[in-house]
Amino acid sequence: MLKAVFLQIGATILAALIAGLISGTRGALSAALGGAACVLPNLFFALRLSLVSKRPAASYPLEFFVGEFFKIASTVGLLATVQLVYPDVHWLALFIGLVVALKANLFAFLVKT
Repeated sequence: MLKAVFLQIGATILAALIAGLISGTRGALSAALGGAACVLPNLFFALRLSLVSKRPAASYPLEFFVGEFFKIASTVGLLATVQLVYPDVHWLALFIGLVVALKANLFAFLVKT
């Protein structure tokens, strides 16, 4: 699980660098914030699931679905917070940073453990 989160972090950094080259500092920060809105909840979700995996198997599905709900809610909350805290956000760069971080999990199978 943490391998996928590290791939998301790398993809977010790459998206921020490319957005910075295209749109300047505003684009780089927006792409980084969009990726962080995805990466941070996923990091906490992965850490929580690794702690829960040591419990009895009966509680695991409930913990997964509750954690998934909080992950989605915190992603939406972080995106709303970005809009409130950073009013000069570059929306396209933020969206691209978010999508790149979300889709970085597709490449997790390419990384050898």
